[in-house]
Amino acid sequence: MSKSGFSLLFLVLLLIMGFLFPLRVSAIRKDIGFLEERSCRTTVQGRYLISDDEGNVCDALSLESRTRCCPWKGERFSCHGCNILSQCCNSYEFCVSCCLNPSQTLLEKVVKVKVAKPATSGTYKSVFDFCAGRCRHNSESVVHENAYHSEFHHCFSLTSNASGANLTQVETRLLGIDVIVGSQGDSCDAVCKSRGQLCVMNKLSLLNQCDVMKRYMNCKGSCLASAGADQPAEVVEDAPRDLYPGACLYTRTQSLLSCDGSHQHTRRLCPCA
Repeated sequence: MSKSGFSLLFLVLLLIMGFLFPLRVSAIRKDIGFLEERSCRTTVQGRYLISDDEGNVCDALSLESRTRCCPWKGERFSCHGCNILSQCCNSYEFCVSCCLNPSQTLLEKVVKVKVAKPATSGTYKSVFDFCAGRCRHNSESVVHENAYHSEFHHCFSLTSNASGANLTQVETRLLGIDVIVGSQGDSCDAVCKSRGQLCVMNKLSLLNQCDVMKRYMNCKGSCLASAGADQPAEVVEDAPRDLYPGACLYTRTQSLLSCDGSHQHTRRLCPCA
């Protein structure tokens, strides 16, 4: 066979081999990325329930061991057992879940909230940090330091103590509290004691608002800032004219609020339990 004939035969054999055994070509697709593994932060306070940072609530035993997330089932951002108006719940985990709902809590607002009252305290870093911290018990949840004033004692609201605060929220936070208008010259300690009760110091700030005082007192159309230890209070009608008879008085200095404060020309508004 000539050299040219051998070359032609070799080329034909290569073509036949190509049809019978096609070469496998593999390549890496650049448009496909790896899915990021799901990972969650969770609450740790509850004995039976857990809420994760995605707004899910689940039984502690059903928590995924690898991701630390609740299974994707059921209702997300559940407000079960919560009062939406007051933003208070009877369960810590559902309080956190409800709070995480973007329609309830905005990131740009909560990151400005201080974790504690001192000026040196830091702010919350995320909505989950805010909700998990805010839904825990606080001094406003208890009376006499050893009992809850209401089963709805897990709250995430950012209520203000200024005049005009939402009355529905205030009423919810006063559940279990008797709001009493005292006699002229009496302190709240004396007013509550006469009823066999005690003055609840940490509820005075809720009553120290014009809108609230006007629900229990006449106020004669005026509500004035004052600096006495007897606020919140109403000046009696027969008081000297320079004391503004009939006016309601509140204080802008919360540290002045006291159960034992009194004044001979005022009637105090007192929280008793």
